[in-house]
Amino acid sequence: MKKYIFLLLTILTFNNIQAQQIKTMTYFQNDTIKLDLDLYLPEKKSNEKIPLVIFAFGGGFSGGERTSEKEFGMFMAKNGYAVASISYSLYMKGKDFGCKGTLTEKIKAIQIGVSDMWQATSFLIANANKYNLDASKIFISGISAGAEIGFHASFWDYKLMNLYKSNLPEDFKYAGFIGGSGAIQDINLITKEKAMPMLLAHGNNDDTVPYAAGSHRSCPTNASGWLILFGSYAVYNHMIDLHKDIELITFCGGGHEFSGYLFHDGKQYALDFVNDVLKGKKFESHLIVPSKKKGVDSGKYLFCE
Repeated sequence: MKKYIFLLLTILTFNNIQAQQIKTMTYFQNDTIKLDLDLYLPEKKSNEKIPLVIFAFGGGFSGGERTSEKEFGMFMAKNGYAVASISYSLYMKGKDFGCKGTLTEKIKAIQIGVSDMWQATSFLIANANKYNLDASKIFISGISAGAEIGFHASFWDYKLMNLYKSNLPEDFKYAGFIGGSGAIQDINLITKEKAMPMLLAHGNNDDTVPYAAGSHRSCPTNASGWLILFGSYAVYNHMIDLHKDIELITFCGGGHEFSGYLFHDGKQYALDFVNDVLKGKKFESHLIVPSKKKGVDSGKYLFCE
């Protein structure tokens, strides 16, 4: 009986996954690397073009899998959206991405990942008609290192920083950004002209990626891998100054373990955000999640006390 129930659950799970039309394809290849993506498509056919969310996993540019957030892809597909979960170059594999690493290598890792993201974006735009995608409604998203890719792909100068063939449309701009515990190297890259709606989540005691402005991995200034970054709270305040749409979820006392929240337990926030952006809604909010652990330091922010 137990064997029968297990077999039935396996069949149902398989059928459910198949129903979401997960298509794997190669989006970039050269002499040294082959990069794939998984495209999650809604089961129901639509006469209207489907908005798309491109997702980049986390892992410090040295590890991680594009299949790690399958639930997020299936969830969004069930709600009428397409998700492309991409692989990207793990340049820091076998290298130190921490304080004893080399600053130029860390920046190079981000630049390569961002260039891969741009290639994935251009591939999906080129194949938009084939998969009924709306190339004018492409969101970008990611966890940790993937969120750093998202930030920089959104605001870096494409012509200056792209390492591969330049084939994105001249006027291309992502529709919005969903970031879990990410950061950007220069907050001034986010201008009034370039700003886009954002949904961010971050623990205010994150010692891996700074919540506000700070050093990556909390490295001292004399470390060879010292890199200043502007995290979610710094971006939130900057966006408010620009009078642009921004939502921030702060986990008081939380660390980097909350980087995947928007793609796991908080998937509904991501769905609501995409819906609101596409409906043209204006918003500015800061959701504060108090620590449930006794004796946990909530940090220096008054709203967490």
